[in-house]
Amino acid sequence: MRIGFYPGSFDPITYGHLDVIARAARIVDKLVIGVGLHGSKQALLDAETRVKLIEQVTKPIAEHAGLKVSVVTFSDLTVQAAHKAHAGVIIRGLRDASDFDYEVQMAQMNGALSPEIETVFLAASPATRMISSSLVKQIGKMGGDTSLFLPTEAQAALKSALTKNA
Repeated sequence: MRIGFYPGSFDPITYGHLDVIARAARIVDKLVIGVGLHGSKQALLDAETRVKLIEQVTKPIAEHAGLKVSVVTFSDLTVQAAHKAHAGVIIRGLRDASDFDYEVQMAQMNGALSPEIETVFLAASPATRMISSSLVKQIGKMGGDTSLFLPTEAQAALKSALTKNA
């Protein structure tokens, strides 16, 4: 079984993330989605909410593709979390050249730490290329419409979190 590990903050999960997940389904049999819990990043949505959202919105993709999906949290190195998931591949999405520069450097570092785990980059589709969770949060904070960027469940969670933090 080919197992992939897709790490990220998913704060919140966007259509861009779902695009990567749907396309990863073509190359792995099981995808472990790792919600990173890192002290340097202050998340708007708590970890439990992010995990539940990911489970909800990936279910149709998994059923359609015959993909096994599980969601975990991790606070250690990505390669350590990938090892725990028994993954042979780390999946990363790329939106643009600045993502590429950063992601290649990370892949090389991860490759040095765990040469048996390969990193696979999936270029964002044109429809999702501009989406970033941080920009979507900013739009939400300013009262803008996030429906072009987030599934309904994530829109509701974002709105709830913003109301709570107001």
